Amino acid sequence: MGRRSSIVPEHLETADFRGYEVRFSAEADDELTRVGPGTPCGDYLRRFWHPVAMTSEVGDLPLAIRILGEDLVLFRDGSDRFGLVHRRCPHRQASLEYGTCERQGIRCCYHGWHFDIDGTLLEAPGQPDAAQARLKAHVRLGAYPAFEYKGLVFAYMGPAQQRPEFPVYDTFELTGLDMVPYKAPFRCNWLQVLDAIVDPIHTSFLHSSISREQFSEGFGEVGQMDFFERGNWLLGCNTRRVGDNVWLRLNELVLPNFTQAGAAFAADGTARRYYGRSAFSRWVVPVDDENSLAIAWANFGERGDPPEWNTPEGPELIEQGEIFDRTYEQRQRFPADAEAVEGMGPITVHGNENLAPSDKGVAMMRRRLREQIRGVAKGQEPGRATDLALTPVPTYGGDTVLTMPRAGSGEESDALSRLAREFMEAQFEADGMPESRRVEFVIDRLQTLESEGLRNHDDA
Repeated sequence: MGRRSSIVPEHLETADFRGYEVRFSAEADDELTRVGPGTPCGDYLRRFWHPVAMTSEVGDLPLAIRILGEDLVLFRDGSDRFGLVHRRCPHRQASLEYGTCERQGIRCCYHGWHFDIDGTLLEAPGQPDAAQARLKAHVRLGAYPAFEYKGLVFAYMGPAQQRPEFPVYDTFELTGLDMVPYKAPFRCNWLQVLDAIVDPIHTSFLHSSISREQFSEGFGEVGQMDFFERGNWLLGCNTRRVGDNVWLRLNELVLPNFTQAGAAFAADGTARRYYGRSAFSRWVVPVDDENSLAIAWANFGERGDPPEWNTPEGPELIEQGEIFDRTYEQRQRFPADAEAVEGMGPITVHGNENLAPSDKGVAMMRRRLREQIRGVAKGQEPGRATDLALTPVPTYGGDTVLTMPRAGSGEESDALSRLAREFMEAQFEADGMPESRRVEFVIDRLQTLESEGLRNHDDA
């Protein structure tokens, strides 16, 4: 008999498959990912102000929300004050999402117990006078301070005696900027969403060459990556060569979770742009261990994104390059940030990763977060943006495009890194200046660098 022929394709016989041997076995990094009450990361995050909703979401009815693993109710009383309270009434645990917003505070639907925005029991109807006095002295509804600012509601959920100053960043006060509140949900751990801001190289692939060009053609250039640490800031500069231009796009993280970056649609590297600012001012806020929210303003204007992108879909496109409500097939064909970070699973396991040199920013961020989390656990104060003692607090996220023709045919990476460093140093030197003077100072320095050309940097 002749030799029996195999129906298995020959290429399967010669390839080196290792699926059986390669197993993911590491455990999740609880220190950085668990955010509920009493967890190290949760205690750290509770030491900062966070946005918890958009003002437009809060009407005349209470709003049930979940933040940092806590079930809460956000409401606005008849005196136009915001309250953020534990969802369960301390009497019989009825949900206050069905309560009534009173002129002062909120009233439970079940037995009419009435609480002020700070959780003080104002009235317990149907109880004897003596019992009323005793209840008012001993019963409190858990409550957190909350206020509205430019269309977002901010809250502080940490120890009352350690409540910090609210940081007012310079981008909050730029003239000619239309700040549009938005909220974007992610079905995964907060750190997976935050990682992207210190991973600027992903824009060259996820938002360009792998998917369709979600922002602009220039994003497809990989560029030179440089990272900077300054106080509570982590900054990643992607310096791209686009024809005769050099595009410096700066991503910014202020620990623990405030992020800014260059414009999504105002720059593509083909036209000169001096000292553009961020497309968004954004916080990544944990809902719980496996869900998170980006709560932000999309910034439209001369130094942000073009006003024509100020549409109902505009903030979603700025957030991730695609709208969120898409079919599964659309998300497979044109993945964006949500698909990338949610595809890692509810809580990605860092021990199963293989970090590369381009992940330097991710490694820096995790190290700094771990240091701060452990410091708070030891009773130390966390680092804050307000530690600079400057008002408003200076920020750096944005983009600049300089006309700097290629000096030769050689490798430009060192020259591009030096250019990024000098750009950052100019911004740091301008800290504390009035905004008009800061703009003048930074642009003057940029124009000087531009006039010198990249050759001077390469020969330095």
